[in-house]
Amino acid sequence: MIRTIAMLTFWGLAAPAAALIGFTWTLLTGDVRVLYRLFMWGAWAGVWITGVRVEIEGLDKLNRAQSYIFMSNHVSNLDPPIQIPLIPRRTSVMVKKELFKVPILGRAMRMGSLVPVDRGNRDAGIEAVRAAKAVVAQGLNMTIYVEGHRSFDGKLLPFKKGPFYLAMECGVPVVPVTITGTHYAMPKACFAIKPGKVKVIFHPPIQPQDFGSRECLTEKVRAVIDSGLQEQYRQGESTTKNTKVHEGSATAHVFPS
Repeated sequence: MIRTIAMLTFWGLAAPAAALIGFTWTLLTGDVRVLYRLFMWGAWAGVWITGVRVEIEGLDKLNRAQSYIFMSNHVSNLDPPIQIPLIPRRTSVMVKKELFKVPILGRAMRMGSLVPVDRGNRDAGIEAVRAAKAVVAQGLNMTIYVEGHRSFDGKLLPFKKGPFYLAMECGVPVVPVTITGTHYAMPKACFAIKPGKVKVIFHPPIQPQDFGSRECLTEKVRAVIDSGLQEQYRQGESTTKNTKVHEGSATAHVFPS
């Protein structure tokens, strides 16, 4: 619990300073990159304070000049602040719309081209996919937690269809990402953080045009993400119901089924 409080305290103190510097620079220059980097540094440093250490695999094999759609599993609230700062260049994510009302954070997310989602509204989910397509068209990366919400047991949940519609329409390479260890460090429905080792695997890019259908692409991405999980979490779908997002989730990535 102390580690979690330390992380949140750091974020609470660092966010205003980052906002003051980043917002001022962005308003003067129109360049959001300084603001983005400050928030990414803050996210990463906050996790480091908790004693969580990260091993990275495969990131060096990506083309930093290329835009990608990163598709990842999701088991913990620690996943976004660990994974997103690792991604080369700027990336957008889908975030529940309520967070856009938070002072400083909401303004920063709008300036960073993050996509708001109403997780209880199917039509809004479809609109979010359209907004994500526009973000990718700008040359930004897109990071998506393809299960829609966090798994309780560490196994993969059923994947949402929306991310794969997006990939097929955009035609940019998909990078499957496997995150392991955060399920131990901070499992779903747990507030306390335990120090430990987390591994983030960036698998080789997949070209959507190499697949004849969205279903085939989905199966391939699922198999690749699953291959990076620890053995006890591989194979088969989790029994966690795909009907509710835990209220304490920092992010919610919702797509139409």
